Amino acid sequence: MNLTTFFAYARRAPFGGRLTQAQIDGMTAILTEWDKRGLMDKRWLAYMLATTFHETAAKMQPVREYGGEKYLRSKKYYPWVGEGLVQVTWEANHRKFGATKPGQLLTMPIAIKALFDGMLKGMFTGRKLSDYFNGTANDAEGARKIVNGTDKKSLIAGYYKNFMDALEAAQEVLPPLDVTKADAKADDKPAGQSGTAITTILVPAATGVAVPMVAGINNVYALIFAVALMAVSFLAGYMFLSGRWSINRGKAT
Repeated sequence: MNLTTFFAYARRAPFGGRLTQAQIDGMTAILTEWDKRGLMDKRWLAYMLATTFHETAAKMQPVREYGGEKYLRSKKYYPWVGEGLVQVTWEANHRKFGATKPGQLLTMPIAIKALFDGMLKGMFTGRKLSDYFNGTANDAEGARKIVNGTDKKSLIAGYYKNFMDALEAAQEVLPPLDVTKADAKADDKPAGQSGTAITTILVPAATGVAVPMVAGINNVYALIFAVALMAVSFLAGYMFLSGRWSINRGKAT
């Protein structure tokens, strides 16, 4: 697999143009385990990556169930709350993946084991990857039943398609012409210092105003609108570059 291509494609979607080192490390851990187990059907890998993306709110690292201590203590399964790359709850479920106390599913080795064994062997709900991806089936929406019924099945199926695109592109030995090594590197800078953010947001906005003004506007209302849009663009640029504004992906729910 060409990792440069894989990370470059994943960076675009589903990650929305930015990749942190933690996200890269998390995906690398999953890819390494995949190779270690000698698995072949990349649809399974894509769906595990998509599930992890959703369950960790795009962090790609083991996480604890969201909510403050007061909220978590109200749960019947406290202190064995949801943890891992897939949110595993209840003491019995933690233990069957090798955790002997709360918090251990936040460590990558146990979290990886839970992800793979849970989805390959049906240890979450009794459903497994081979039920939905095999010689006759290719059901990315139904596969949500492996973890959590039909909750957000279409959303996760969309992530699955993104990761499948990345995996298929990565089968080529040489990266596509539109991929560079820089595309696969981490961008841990604040959004205001990010070349990706500036290129994606500010440049098009400024260009969209500057080009018509250079070309000439013969409508007074269009001119007023163009000037106002330019002012907003420069204000946005100042707010990003000064660090007063940032771009953050919303929590997956």
